[in-house]
Amino acid sequence: MNRVHIKTYGCQMNERDSEAVAAMLRARGYRIVASEDDCDVLLLNTCSVRDAAEQKAIGKASYLLHRKKRQPEFVIGILGCMAQNRGAELLDKLPDLDLIVGTQKFHQVPEYLENIRAARAAGVPLATSIVDIAEEAGSQNTIRDHVLAQDVENLTADGVEGVDIPPQVSAFVSIQQGCNMDCSFCIVPKTRGDERSRPMDDIVAECRSLAARGVREVTLLGQIVTSYGRRDYTHTGGISPFVQLLERVHAIDGIERIRFTSPHPRGFKQDLVEAYGRLPKLCGYVHLPMQSGSNRMLRAMNRPYTRERYFEIVESLRAVRPDMYFSTDVIVGFPGETEEDFAETRDLFERADYDMAYIFKYSIRTGTPAAILGDQIPDEVKEARNATLLGVLQQNSLRRTATLIGTVEEVLVEGPDKTGRRFTGRTRGNRVCVFDASPRLIGQLVPLKIDRATVSTLYGELALSGVEV
Repeated sequence: MNRVHIKTYGCQMNERDSEAVAAMLRARGYRIVASEDDCDVLLLNTCSVRDAAEQKAIGKASYLLHRKKRQPEFVIGILGCMAQNRGAELLDKLPDLDLIVGTQKFHQVPEYLENIRAARAAGVPLATSIVDIAEEAGSQNTIRDHVLAQDVENLTADGVEGVDIPPQVSAFVSIQQGCNMDCSFCIVPKTRGDERSRPMDDIVAECRSLAARGVREVTLLGQIVTSYGRRDYTHTGGISPFVQLLERVHAIDGIERIRFTSPHPRGFKQDLVEAYGRLPKLCGYVHLPMQSGSNRMLRAMNRPYTRERYFEIVESLRAVRPDMYFSTDVIVGFPGETEEDFAETRDLFERADYDMAYIFKYSIRTGTPAAILGDQIPDEVKEARNATLLGVLQQNSLRRTATLIGTVEEVLVEGPDKTGRRFTGRTRGNRVCVFDASPRLIGQLVPLKIDRATVSTLYGELALSGVEV
């Protein structure tokens, strides 16, 4: 019972949490396998941002429990946000689950699996499913270990040696967990708890270790990364703890690019804006959640900024980096959203000129203040508003990519593309690129001349004079 498969739903934070659990399990002698068909233990790391995400995970777990009827020794666990949100209530729908572990207890997964394993070996079935969704001080510090691609066993899907796995050149680094913002639509404060930041020295040491293992790009992760360390460190010379952290990661030899997500507009003070002008490793790409372009809706959402302040941030960042790329989050159909409110959202969406956006149709999340608001918006209206913004986004993206044709962009070579015939990488603006290259260039920053572009992907040729590609 030592082969584990972890299936992850949701955001990059969940991906990072799953990777940390995998690393803890590997340290205990478990094998992390790529196929769920080959595992003895299957863990679903879940999302609760929208009800559809929870229903998807519940449907998957229900399907897997049919396998448990055929293989009684098969172990199924649900981890993460849905486990935290629903707890033992999940057993009403999924009574044969072995394990339910919340967001502050990921580090206990190996121990709980050992308990299940020992009980099975002794022929003593556990009396009840293991459920742990308790809060734990310092739990944010347990998300620190990595399983990189180069750590994975050199096996094919059939377990035969011989697959050449390219080294991993980018990695997520968790710096902060939890959220104190209390947006009226959001379940995250319930599922992730209050803001908790990791020690800055530990984060820097983790990034330095990743650089020594060949990682060239790090993405700093948190529910509200721009709130990092605000209770634990002092502002120094007008520089916030988050910008201090950026400076220290920037100084690490081997780290060539720095990204972060997700921030809050409130965190974009002058020190962070100016950091884009003086820290060249900080990529010119910002994910800046807008949620709505209507001040009335922003107040209803408990978002502490105005449309005017939001656009000031966009303009200040473009003043520092004229080629800055922007992505955002927008909710359409929030309770009470009028045609005028949506028109203001569309106006700000067009003026901000996003390169990418996550556009969500509002869905009720039980336990949030917005769930009990009246004046819910009909689904067909949400759908129409969603389609309108998607159309604007497509036009923006096509216009931006068209301006890149004929230019030379710096690309970090990540490895083979999905076809295995060409290579892929990303620009500093987070655009995916596809091109011909040599495996020896993986992990290198190379100049790419763009000759073709779609809405989301750039195609080109390496501009390496006298160098074999």
